[in-house]
Amino acid sequence: MRIKQLLLLLSLFAGVVACQVKPTPEPGPEPGPNPAEYGTRVALLSEITHVQPMTGIVLWNTSGSNKKDYVQLEFSYMLYSDVCKEKDVFDWTPMDKLLQEVSARGHQAVVRFRYTYPGHSCAVPDYIKEMEGYEARWAKADGRSKPDTEYPDWRCEELQRFHMEFHRRFSERYDMDPRLAFVEIGFGHWAEYHVYDGLFISGQTFPSKEFQAQFLPKMDEWFQDTPWLFSIDAADSKYAPFHQQKELLNLNFGNFDDSFMCEDWDGYNWDGWKFFRTERYKKAPAGGEFSYYSDYDQKHVLDKEGMYGRVFEDVVAKVHMTFIIGNDQPGKQKPERITEAAMSMGYRFEIRDFQVKEGEGAAVLIANVGVAPIYRDAYVEVEGVRGDLNLRTLMPGDEAWVTIPCQATTASRPAIACDHLVSGQVIQYQADIK
Repeated sequence: MRIKQLLLLLSLFAGVVACQVKPTPEPGPEPGPNPAEYGTRVALLSEITHVQPMTGIVLWNTSGSNKKDYVQLEFSYMLYSDVCKEKDVFDWTPMDKLLQEVSARGHQAVVRFRYTYPGHSCAVPDYIKEMEGYEARWAKADGRSKPDTEYPDWRCEELQRFHMEFHRRFSERYDMDPRLAFVEIGFGHWAEYHVYDGLFISGQTFPSKEFQAQFLPKMDEWFQDTPWLFSIDAADSKYAPFHQQKELLNLNFGNFDDSFMCEDWDGYNWDGWKFFRTERYKKAPAGGEFSYYSDYDQKHVLDKEGMYGRVFEDVVAKVHMTFIIGNDQPGKQKPERITEAAMSMGYRFEIRDFQVKEGEGAAVLIANVGVAPIYRDAYVEVEGVRGDLNLRTLMPGDEAWVTIPCQATTASRPAIACDHLVSGQVIQYQADIK
């Protein structure tokens, strides 16, 4: 009897231990063969001297400082009503003009189409506003003393249909466009997924959760190449359907934080990041904007000693941030500090070994020593031939060997190739191989 009891206790103990075993983490990229004796090690010295494409501190496209060396991305709001004025008639001239101007400066665009902006009329197309039964609402917003903000009427079925059709056509036209880096979406004030101080009526001045649950999966379907993001404010169950329909969390969206580094960031803001999963950066970018809660926030957010007990680079690493809007920073900080802060964001590649077999090929050991992956296809290239490892799978801290069959010589030098760059952009790497 005692033997049976002992065996039962042992089996129960084994079950408890098994339950405590942590699941195996998802593997990183499959490493290529380790060519320890592949060929001749070639000396290679390289530095990263500027902010990398598709990363960094973002200025508005209208900024007088957007030609500075520390700029790689430019931000612009866009209006639905500027593109569409008649049903199913879309004139993309404003978008094309923006992309042309931004790319001419050697940069890429971050765009956010919006309806509601405190102090302005709503950017719903005129043909919808003129429809029978459509009822726009004017109200006070954002601490303003008079009702000068127009809110859309989301009860209108045509507005819902238009919104879906707009993004479908938008993706068809621009999803593969190298001039476009990221797309931000949202509803409410500034399309930031909130109506903190204004007129909020779910299903009327703000789209219903049911409509959002139809729209968001379509974004995942339509945008196959361009990363899309929305505000962490969507973690509030008042506005969005994620609490009720948790399967929506599996979509491939990123998040942005429009009050980054504010005084109470460790509370509300960090809770939002955690709700949308801290590992989300592995498939979609983290973005944001420096807090405008006070002029103090804008003035001191990039101070080397930090503010509110937090240093910018530390919080960037915590959320694995790739880009952030900092349009006021040229008037607050020196260019050297803006450059330093911008270079702490996003991916950063390091080549740790480079070996060559004359006329046969090359082997490269490459690592991502940044805080986030690159979110476009990129490859190691030697003598015009690309390796088969997609660097977008290289997570922070990962390294992998890439072997490339090519006409390599000891005079060859590796490069990082990416088709999603505009003229003048180069992805650099650091290396110190002797």
